[in-house]
Amino acid sequence: MCSLLESARRAAVLALAAGTVWVSAPAGAQAAAPLTGLGRPATASELAAWDIDVRPDLKGLPPGAGSVAQGQVIWEAQCASCHGIFGESNQVFSPLVGGTTDADIQTGHAARLLDPAYPGRTTLMKLATLSTLWDYIRRAMPWNAPKSLQTDEVYAVTAYLLNLGGVLPDDFVLSDRTFAQAQARLPNRNGMDSAHSLRPGSAPGRHRRADVKAVACMQNCGTEPTVASLLPDFARNNHGNLAEQNRTVGAQRGVDTRPATGAAATGTLSTPAAAGASAAPGSSVASAERSAGLSALLQPHNCLVCHAIAGKRVGPSFAEVSDRYAARPDAVAYLSAKILAGGTGVWGQVPMPPQPLTPEDAKAIAGWLADAARK
Repeated sequence: MCSLLESARRAAVLALAAGTVWVSAPAGAQAAAPLTGLGRPATASELAAWDIDVRPDLKGLPPGAGSVAQGQVIWEAQCASCHGIFGESNQVFSPLVGGTTDADIQTGHAARLLDPAYPGRTTLMKLATLSTLWDYIRRAMPWNAPKSLQTDEVYAVTAYLLNLGGVLPDDFVLSDRTFAQAQARLPNRNGMDSAHSLRPGSAPGRHRRADVKAVACMQNCGTEPTVASLLPDFARNNHGNLAEQNRTVGAQRGVDTRPATGAAATGTLSTPAAAGASAAPGSSVASAERSAGLSALLQPHNCLVCHAIAGKRVGPSFAEVSDRYAARPDAVAYLSAKILAGGTGVWGQVPMPPQPLTPEDAKAIAGWLADAARK
């Protein structure tokens, strides 16, 4: 079904790009003439930029190559902060590696998928087609800059991830020519199964009928549930305050996602945006302008993705950083250097990559942290 929907969507996009649209007519009626003068023919480069999907039969796989060693360098710089040094991830994301064995590589079935006692399901346990992983990395990673990896870098990162799972050796070079070799070693490559009730038929194993009648669900039904959503504390302000990022017209005005009052009590630091918005009547214009400027720095550089104002996220909260370095006379210089250089080990094993800020911007953020700690 997904393939049919994708094919229909693709045909519609190509028709629009080519400048021709056909209007469907009822059965027996004369088909409407195609509309003309709409749009323009898509150029070859435009079609190539859109048509980047890679299928399980490897159609669409571009030429290129990347080694495990090259992938390790890219991984530590752009992937490890979210997915862990060894693909074990952290408290926010699900593990990518683990739960597979050498026996699984031989059989093509991840045995622990059938073990209810095993605590989790990793990506390599579930992955049946390598093109799925490669295509997803190419389209969506890293999550703060999707599609920024070059083709060779995608090959390298994929090779390193498979190496972490023991699928590929240390000296392996993944390319469009060796892709099939890697596919043949996936621990769950034979894990796809059509013998289920969603595909009834006479084939072996398809003895169950699809449950489409829902008889039990139409009797003695419970009361109508109340549908609501809840934003957990650790996700608040993940991408800034949503209430400040929506239009002021229409029904979708956004919700205030700044940290809750209880969470804010754990630290003395407030968001730059909140500081500017809740300033007392006697606050100076310069203070409000400074707060707005810092908010403009934190959000575009994705600082709030890994750091909450108060409370643990991927990295330490800004309040914790401020409290730790409150007594250092060189706090501004030290913190600005750490922001620019990155590092690991000070707050745990999740590394912070070097941040692409100017020295002036890094110093402004460091100064904000140091000043807040002394108040």
